[in-house]
Amino acid sequence: MVSDNGQQPETPRSEPRFWRSLADWEGDPQFLSRVRQEFAPGAEWWIDQPSRRAFLKRMSASFALAGLTGCVRQPKEEIVPYVQTPEDFVPGQTLFFASAMAQPGGAIGILAQSHEGRPTKIEGNALHPASLGSTDTYAQAHVLNLYDPHRSRVVRTGDRLSNWPDFTASLQPHLDEQRAQGGSGLHVLTQGIISPTLQSQLRAFLDLYPQARWYQYDPSLSTEAPRGVELAFNTKATPHYKLADADIIFSLDADFLGEGVSRVRLAREFAARRRYLKGDAAKMTRLYVAETTPSITGASADHWLRLTPGQLSGAIVALAKEIGLNVEAISVAAADQPSEATSHWIKVLAEDLKAARGRSVIIPGPALPAAVQALVHTLNSELGNVGQSVTFHEPIDAVPNAKPGTIVELAKAIDDGQVETLLVLGFDAVYTAPAELNLAEKILKVPFTVHYGHYVDETAAVCEWHLPATHELEEWSDVRGEDGTVTIIQPLIAPLYDGRSLHELLNLLVGNVDSSGRDTVEKYWREQFGADAEAKWKKSLQDGVIADTASKPVNVTLAGNAAEVIARNWIKETSSGELFTLVFRNDVNLLDGRFSTNFWLQELPRPISKLTWGNTAWISPASAAKLNLKNGSHIAIKRADITVELPVWIQPGQPDGVLTLSTGHGRQIAEADVVGVNVNPLRTVANWWQSFAEVESTGRKTVLATTQDHHLMEGRDLVRVGSLQQLQADPEHPEFMHVGHGHFPPKDKEGNYPTLYPDRPEIGPQWGMSINLGACTGCNACVVACQSENNIPVVGADQIRRGREMQWLRIDSYFAGEPESPEIYHQPVTCMHCEHAPCEPVCPVGATTHSDSGLNEMTYNRCIGTRYCSNNCPYKVRRFNFLDFRTETKEEPVLQLLQNPNVTVRSRGVMEKCTYCVQRINSVRINAKIEDREIRDGEVVTACQAACPSQAIVFGNVADKTSEVAARKADPLNYGLLEELNTRPRTTYLAAVKNPNPKLVPVATAKEHG
Repeated sequence: MVSDNGQQPETPRSEPRFWRSLADWEGDPQFLSRVRQEFAPGAEWWIDQPSRRAFLKRMSASFALAGLTGCVRQPKEEIVPYVQTPEDFVPGQTLFFASAMAQPGGAIGILAQSHEGRPTKIEGNALHPASLGSTDTYAQAHVLNLYDPHRSRVVRTGDRLSNWPDFTASLQPHLDEQRAQGGSGLHVLTQGIISPTLQSQLRAFLDLYPQARWYQYDPSLSTEAPRGVELAFNTKATPHYKLADADIIFSLDADFLGEGVSRVRLAREFAARRRYLKGDAAKMTRLYVAETTPSITGASADHWLRLTPGQLSGAIVALAKEIGLNVEAISVAAADQPSEATSHWIKVLAEDLKAARGRSVIIPGPALPAAVQALVHTLNSELGNVGQSVTFHEPIDAVPNAKPGTIVELAKAIDDGQVETLLVLGFDAVYTAPAELNLAEKILKVPFTVHYGHYVDETAAVCEWHLPATHELEEWSDVRGEDGTVTIIQPLIAPLYDGRSLHELLNLLVGNVDSSGRDTVEKYWREQFGADAEAKWKKSLQDGVIADTASKPVNVTLAGNAAEVIARNWIKETSSGELFTLVFRNDVNLLDGRFSTNFWLQELPRPISKLTWGNTAWISPASAAKLNLKNGSHIAIKRADITVELPVWIQPGQPDGVLTLSTGHGRQIAEADVVGVNVNPLRTVANWWQSFAEVESTGRKTVLATTQDHHLMEGRDLVRVGSLQQLQADPEHPEFMHVGHGHFPPKDKEGNYPTLYPDRPEIGPQWGMSINLGACTGCNACVVACQSENNIPVVGADQIRRGREMQWLRIDSYFAGEPESPEIYHQPVTCMHCEHAPCEPVCPVGATTHSDSGLNEMTYNRCIGTRYCSNNCPYKVRRFNFLDFRTETKEEPVLQLLQNPNVTVRSRGVMEKCTYCVQRINSVRINAKIEDREIRDGEVVTACQAACPSQAIVFGNVADKTSEVAARKADPLNYGLLEELNTRPRTTYLAAVKNPNPKLVPVATAKEHG
């Protein structure tokens, strides 16, 4: 709330002050002016700016229609009945099939939901060790990739459409020639292969062509991480971190909660040790984070240190000295030596780590240099963590008796004239490769080239042939999880287009043309199963995991010369002069670009920055001021003869002199708009994740599509956070729960403020939700799950700029402290389903009403679009369809297959919001009624709750005092958002609890004020 003159109120506030953006922090007059407006500027404007006569004409017709019919007009549609009903088909009944989604470094187990034979939703598989029943944003958006209208549909040669028989006829002479010469001119480029069947097929291919070369290149994975293990232990192995066994965690530039295939499991383990519920005696873990780019892992830390890449290296050397390792041979540049404050921070960390030997863990970021990784592994070994909180396993992408080459070696082989036939299988190598390789020009030199992939992309454009790939929901395959556990991938739908699986393509290459994908996978596993193969095959399909397939642990011991090897490989390169350090990170939504046409992920606000639709260069406030930059100002980044221009985002907590660039943007795909800027050309072969460049302002500016300042509830105490020490001092009445929140009348015995509104009758279950802010990591899985479940439309960047985003669930980010080194907190906000809802009495047509079970309901065909309800909602959680956002769905029939048939698709002029997934409530209610029983606690699971990796969300019957949600609401940490307004929200929060070390400056906690 602001005063009439636009200034922040002078009423006492809790300390520290929470702020949403730099403009909020600075008290920018334009920002304060926007805050005073009910909606974002432009939210009320029509796109076409009609004349007054046209507007009145349309509105009069609309009101006449509403008065006559009281209904929203739906488009005409045709339906076609089944000629023959499929076996076991029950109309309206949802089926689930266990499968998996392959990601870089491993797969995550999923349950794919099918409605009448079409996949519509993804849930987690509780039996899969990487899922544990939850999902991430990629898995939730997996189904949209299936129906992506930009997918490749047919075989192409050059600019002509073709077919598989023609391709086979063109390929065969080249295969015959290569077979005669042992395959010496046959070269294959793939990403990491984590399918056991595919590994077996590749081995058979290499046996058939013994002189053929296989190259492996995964642009989203670091080669430094496996090299670091090899430097430390002189063996090939993959680390597996177990946070459940760690009391002290130190993350060195590792966003383990936000990136990597382990993030769902690690978030579950981390959150389990961070909850402090009433009566919970479990010891809370403590997290230290030192990193360059602010991340959700850093936001979850008890102590957070921001350092440049060079300073990170200096910090780990200083920590090694404190632990007692001899690192005198490692040379650290003067600029990278820890400051006095950093040295104190490291000393306290070292004390914590040594006190928790065998119960601590240090996690290195995958992009760190191999020598730094090796030093971290050495520290874990010295602390007794190896075999306890970190174990090592066999790599899951190894092909028996085959060592892949690198993309650099492939480029050299082309230059040397060794490549006669090139197969690029499964990805866009040209887009992701560093510019210095000139890969596109090199591929054009090869006599016969083939690209196999999901899109007609930049690699397809320079290859003679392009072959369409099937989606994982259309094919048979198998895949290993991070720990090696195998899942059989089974199709839910026949291929929508003329694509084939990679198994079928490899069968073609070895002459096994009659074997289908299922035949290949099933044959391989029946041989592995041996006795009772049929029962094991069916069990594996049903469970989504193949028993006893996890990779074997590797017993590692430090190499005798590890210290010498680390010192010899230490990176000494640091920035100098006016050069900026460039840090490259996989985009948290688009990864390496494989999700660039996924509109859900493009429109999903990134954690912390809340940017959508495009990328920026993250820059610190001080560096931005030095170059006279504002958010959206364009900069030119120059490295050697390469210049890339893109806008900046001034990110609190970003180190000075460092730019963070997100990959995955700017892909060129046939018939798709280019979104964002491709920064891959700035990368170098020598160091894939870091570079140095000149930076200057261009004078141009872009209005960024960010939601950071949307839906503000400023001037109010929304986030509550305290320390473990404060909570233990007074468990029943923690100090931080009762300060800075005004002086209000005493609550009654039910915990409610007095009201003039009559209490509503409660009939049947009373639904409510609790969100634990201490467990929430801000990962966004819940947001995409809600969008997928409830047919929420995508609106595009222009509408985002106007404040018209449609996601029912948002995650607000709050900062506390100075912009140079703030603390960050996340708060999911959805409809509160208030018992005294302000939206209900103001609706002139009764479109928003209260149900007997406590739901705030929307009746879409009554809504006439006055938006009074949204105006009266203090939480800003209602979304209005200003336009017909279903246009693309109507124009692309394939997108209609994506819709959840149990949720109404809304039209223009209709208000919508969170429904607590009422369709799921009704489904459980019907089943319970059929079985003549009450609904069980935990039986109704909302989409956001099901997706949440950290189990921060609990939903249930608050009238059942034995339910988990009722127990949470009785906890001393429970509070309602803006409860002083006496709306009595059914969605409440548990305050975040941090576990700071008293020897360091404590985290932001509310303090008593007068």
